[in-house]
Amino acid sequence: MNKPLTKQLLRVSVLSLLAVLASGAQALEYRSTARHGVILFDAPQETATKRFVLSANMPLEVLSEQNDWLRIRDRDGTLSWIKKADVSPRRFVQLSRSSKIYQAANNKSSVMYSAERNVLLELQENTGAGWLKVQHKDGVSGYIRIEDVWGA
Repeated sequence: MNKPLTKQLLRVSVLSLLAVLASGAQALEYRSTARHGVILFDAPQETATKRFVLSANMPLEVLSEQNDWLRIRDRDGTLSWIKKADVSPRRFVQLSRSSKIYQAANNKSSVMYSAERNVLLELQENTGAGWLKVQHKDGVSGYIRIEDVWGA
């Protein structure tokens, strides 16, 4: 095989590999429902079958956008469509199990409170070190391990 063709094939192979790796490295995007009574549909249109009705602040993973609709996945892995107008820029997380919320991003710090599975907490900050700063609806803020929640 000649050298210019070999170099070109190698270059194309490397670029293809980088494109595949980059597509898998995309960050997950989460949003939360904006109000009570948000409807999830099985297709991106008002006449589609209604699947679920959600309460306010439920975290959802956004998979794609199509006009005024978002393709989402809920905590159980169910895929649905939601109107963009029904999601909020405020972010909430849902506890996957009973958990402790600490005063600092460190499990040796004081426990602020304990919360049961499924409790919703407003996400204030992702520390990037495995901890999230969250706020309870009563206004108390603290830190929780990222693996204790869904939606971060």
